[in-house]
Amino acid sequence: MSIPLKHLFHINAPADNVFKALTDIEELKTWYTTDVNGRADLGQVLAFMFGTIDFKVKITTSEAGKKLVWECVECSLPMVGHEYIFQLDENEGKTRVRFTELGFTIQDDAYSNMNFSWGKYLESLRQFCQKNVSEAFGSPGYRS
Repeated sequence: MSIPLKHLFHINAPADNVFKALTDIEELKTWYTTDVNGRADLGQVLAFMFGTIDFKVKITTSEAGKKLVWECVECSLPMVGHEYIFQLDENEGKTRVRFTELGFTIQDDAYSNMNFSWGKYLESLRQFCQKNVSEAFGSPGYRS
């Protein structure tokens, strides 16, 4: 049984801008991690580095401005097979983001750590989309 990790928040920017921040390599480097390689197209693999932690995802669903799904295909942490779902819709003039990570079977320290990390990076996504502030891992604005 998978225990979902979820976040719900709003970004004061159009859904197309938020989707671009999730799928454009240069924008991912601004809010997520400065070390990104690959192509952000359906069926392609993106490779992220967070210091010594490698994280590779395959894009399994891509609906412009609405939904993006990554599947972890390789990682130095036990995350292979996890799915990362970004659902976007308009709510009161803002983009509502529903983020879900699927793959955890227990709410242990790894679950807690990923919950905190995703919260930090999703806030970075919001700050990038709203204020063009860089808080990606490895950037000068990164809050360590």
